[in-house]
Amino acid sequence: MATELADGLWWFDLGSVNCYLADDGGDLTLVDAGTPFDRGDIARGVKDAGYGLDAIDRVLVTHFDFDHVGALSRLPIDAPVYVGAEDAPYLSGVKSPTWRNHKGALQRVARTLLSPPEGPVRPVEDGDEVGSFAAYATPGHSPGHTVFVSDELGVAFLGDLVIESHGKLEASKWVVSYDTDEVRDSIVTLAEQAPAFDVAAMGHGVPFIRDGSERLRELAETL
Repeated sequence: MATELADGLWWFDLGSVNCYLADDGGDLTLVDAGTPFDRGDIARGVKDAGYGLDAIDRVLVTHFDFDHVGALSRLPIDAPVYVGAEDAPYLSGVKSPTWRNHKGALQRVARTLLSPPEGPVRPVEDGDEVGSFAAYATPGHSPGHTVFVSDELGVAFLGDLVIESHGKLEASKWVVSYDTDEVRDSIVTLAEQAPAFDVAAMGHGVPFIRDGSERLRELAETL
C-alpha cells in the first residue's frame, strides 16, 4: 500500500523496513528496495501510486544491506541504480564486505541471499547530483551510506543513519553499524550542511512529514 506523504512522494511500509517512490519533475525514482521477500509489496505500492514498474527511471540506494537492496534483482526494473561509492562494489557483487567488522560480517553472510540488480550500478560521491537529489556521504552505518536530499520535493531520504522510535529520531546503534563515532559525525555534519526539508524519510519507523530538518538538528545537538 502506498501512503502519499507530499505531492510526488509516497511511502511503502514493508513491515520491517521502508522504501519510497518520488516523482521529481517527471523522473520517477524508487528509493531502496526492501528484502528479497518484498517484491510483491513494492510492485503493488508502485501501482497504488499510479505507476508501473516500467515507469521507474532510477533507483537510489541509501546503503548496501539485505533489507534495503533485497528486491532489486527480483523486480523487472531496467534502470540505473545509484549507491554510495564505498558500497557500490558490494551491490554489484565484485567485492565482499569485510569479516573484520561485526556489521561487515553480517552483511557478508546476508549477501549470499542477494543477486546484483539488472540495471547498471552507478557509484555516487558526496556532493553528486542525481535529478533533483543531492548526495550526502554519511558513513558509519555502512562505509558508503548516503543520504539523498531533494530541495525541490522538500525531502531527505535518511536510510539507516537514523531511525524513528516513539516519535523521535535516534542514531543508528552499534549492533547494526560499522562505526558509531562515524554515525554521530555524519548526523552532525548533515544537520549543518543539508538544506531545510519537511519530510524526513528514514529506513525504519514512521516518516515525519513536517519539520524534518529541525528534528535532525535536535538529534545532532544531543550527540
